[in-house]
Amino acid sequence: RWEEEKKEDGIKWTQLEHRGPYFVPPYEPLPQDVQFYYDGKPLKLSLATEEIATFYAKMLDHEYTSKEIFQNNFFHDWRKEMTSEEQEVIKDLAKCDFREIHKYFVDKNEARKALSKEEKQKLKEEADKIQEEYGYCILDGHREKIGNFKTEPPGLFRGRGEHPKMGMLKKRIMPEDVIINCSKDSKIPEPPAGHKWKEVRFDNTVTWLASWTENIQNTLKYIMLNPSSKLKGEKDWQKYEVARRLKDVVHKIRAQYRADWKSKEMKKRQRAVALYFIDKLALRAGNEKEEGETADTVGCCSLRVEHIQLHPELDGQEHVVEFDFLGKDSIRYYNRVSVEKPVFKNLQLFMRNKDPSDDLFDRLNTSFLNKHLQDLMDGLTAKVFRTYNASITLQEQLKALTNPEDNVAEKLLSYNRANRAVAILCNHQRSTPKTFARSMLILQEKINTKKKQVEEAQQEVKKAEDEFEDTKDAKAEANVKKKKKLLKKLEEQLAKLNVQATDKEENKQIALGTSKLNYLDPRISVAWCKKFGVPIEKIYNKTQREKFAWAIDMASEDFEF
Repeated sequence: RWEEEKKEDGIKWTQLEHRGPYFVPPYEPLPQDVQFYYDGKPLKLSLATEEIATFYAKMLDHEYTSKEIFQNNFFHDWRKEMTSEEQEVIKDLAKCDFREIHKYFVDKNEARKALSKEEKQKLKEEADKIQEEYGYCILDGHREKIGNFKTEPPGLFRGRGEHPKMGMLKKRIMPEDVIINCSKDSKIPEPPAGHKWKEVRFDNTVTWLASWTENIQNTLKYIMLNPSSKLKGEKDWQKYEVARRLKDVVHKIRAQYRADWKSKEMKKRQRAVALYFIDKLALRAGNEKEEGETADTVGCCSLRVEHIQLHPELDGQEHVVEFDFLGKDSIRYYNRVSVEKPVFKNLQLFMRNKDPSDDLFDRLNTSFLNKHLQDLMDGLTAKVFRTYNASITLQEQLKALTNPEDNVAEKLLSYNRANRAVAILCNHQRSTPKTFARSMLILQEKINTKKKQVEEAQQEVKKAEDEFEDTKDAKAEANVKKKKKLLKKLEEQLAKLNVQATDKEENKQIALGTSKLNYLDPRISVAWCKKFGVPIEKIYNKTQREKFAWAIDMASEDFEF
């Protein structure tokens, strides 16, 4: 289908018809016997105030609610939604008691888990019915799956890292907030009864079906096609093809920026050092901040003097740059890197006579850098470097780490180690999962049990061998073989469990998924699976296999990025 007639540049579709977004059901009030307490006394809340109280109550056992910034933002936004009578009474979050509401939702959750198979099936059928009605669109005559067809429910903003807006109120999305995009001749989606859309557009140069502005960061949210759809898949494929083109010119680009380290123009020098960081460390470019965006996050071009420290020598290495700043999503980037001498000298020059809060690259901005990259290669941006370096790293690591003689579990450990090298390069971190300690304990118990079984099986083998020594009959010989076969099977199971434990421990603070889905050409993984006899299901789950169907179809085992 992708080879169907190509559309002229900029046109994404000729026909688009859909049902519009599925809105979150209205708030259901708490039962009469579930109460909120203020200063030890029960207090009946108005409906809007009660709904927001439930958002906080649901999160009581989460570490967010113990953070002061979360508490302050929540209380500030909650008070704004209260009636004047409630504002007179509720003045201190410390006097608010949400425990009864919290317990109600915990019990409700447990009850849902305990439903019978038939009841769960009924709920699934209801969800499938909504999916059938809202989860598909007609695009150029094909029925395509929509990605996220439901609006986000209201709640409290969490953000990643130490986000300054955590705890603020995410408001309910109404039809009046939503812009619909479809084709003129299609059946325009009906808004829910008693409501109307903010606007209906017929814009075939964009791929979204509906959009609205969320109230916390004032960013646009879109309803898009599912990653497995033609539009998304084709875009994905093109992204990796651009990164593969970089492979042919990257040596020339590197020679160019090395030469520019000695340029007479300060602007060029700064651009060349920034490009070296983007290439070597896979840093993001760092776009200019939107007005009113409060999180102090930076990328390469927006680094300040305070974000780096220079060490002529450190831990036996020369010319070390120590980075420490908050990157995208307020995730801390900390790294010590030995750089080439001219880079080090240039950084000393860029920092001379500057205050800590001054820009490191004061002559440089992202648009100037991207304009230069575009001149070097059509379609080149800082992000292409990240994709290129991530994919090349995976391919090289897989070559270095995979032993064809290994069993599947050991090969998967090598794959995850290669993937981890990429996640570290891209600084994809996560906090250790809450369930980590418990699941590690369960795994350790399994290992201990298996060890005991192996020891018992070893004794059984010895016993059988002694018996065979004495009798030398065929029955005893068959018994030895049987016991050895069992021992081998148990030893393999133990090895597999040990591999799992190693993998779990090594990955507890690294997020492998981000690079796997967004930065790694899936054809590298598909080719590796085909070459080493590893089932693709071990690498990609069902949703991911749908997203990367194009790669599974295209890549043979000798694919080279």
